[in-house]
Amino acid sequence: MKMEELVQEKLRYAFHDESIVFDKSRFAGGLTNYNYIMNIKGIEYVIRQPGGMTDQIIDRKIERVNNHIASEFGVNSDCIYFDENSGIKISTYIKNSRNMAHANPGSSKNLETASSIMKQIHSSPKHFSNRFDWQMELSKYEMIIEQLHGDFFFDYTTLKDQLVTFVQKNIKNTILVPCHNDTVPENFIIDDTGRTYLIDWEYSGMNDPCWDVAAYILESKLSSEAIHHLVQNYFGHPLTPMEELKIKSFMMAQDLLWTAWALIRHYNGDDFLEYCCIRYERFRRNIKTMTKSPHCSIASMVLS
Repeated sequence: MKMEELVQEKLRYAFHDESIVFDKSRFAGGLTNYNYIMNIKGIEYVIRQPGGMTDQIIDRKIERVNNHIASEFGVNSDCIYFDENSGIKISTYIKNSRNMAHANPGSSKNLETASSIMKQIHSSPKHFSNRFDWQMELSKYEMIIEQLHGDFFFDYTTLKDQLVTFVQKNIKNTILVPCHNDTVPENFIIDDTGRTYLIDWEYSGMNDPCWDVAAYILESKLSSEAIHHLVQNYFGHPLTPMEELKIKSFMMAQDLLWTAWALIRHYNGDDFLEYCCIRYERFRRNIKTMTKSPHCSIASMVLS
């Protein structure tokens, strides 16, 4: 059965209505998945159609549990149906909303909101049962690429080894707290009252909180001034040398990890090659710079 047909079947099952037709006319974005807005019986919902190879990339059973825990954090959108076998999810659409990428992720207000939400999650006594370990995730992605008979960049292994060595040498005291692990500005949704949600918990797990901070900085392409503002709001003090090294290391790790993720999608026939090359070029530049001079600014590492 094609994925579109399966989505339609799940819609009919969830709403007890055999007349429902899966409507893909209102695309709501997404990289890992494809999201569509549908009006069903007068209420608007976001229908998630899983992207290619995501059944191998993501453990949907863990995601289902973590998605529920994220709702207990008070920041998640309302999920009304989750099929852990296919990854199809139905959530209530947040009316008149826009994501933070469209609402300037570097504005003072949004920096304060993002840091507040991250702190709320990271300080929660409710923990996830799984750990997000970027090196384990990367190894998993590499195995999938090999199964697809895909190729890596010519210097991939050399530069990856440099990163692993750099992290082992410099990052000594990681801590584990509940983390979202994909804090791109597109996942922060602002409604018309100003309330902000953090959605899409498929990569969630216990991790060092600096991973989420690094991801927001990198994915939002924050300026030096915006980074300073985010750091002040999140940490309440200037970065310690260890916090700065963590953020820099995790920014490089994220570019490498999502490069491998994009290679999977590319070799599966999806149009992700440009995205892949942009991330890898930035990783290549940053690991070479950091290996020689780890005192470069965080802002200089954001530039594509």
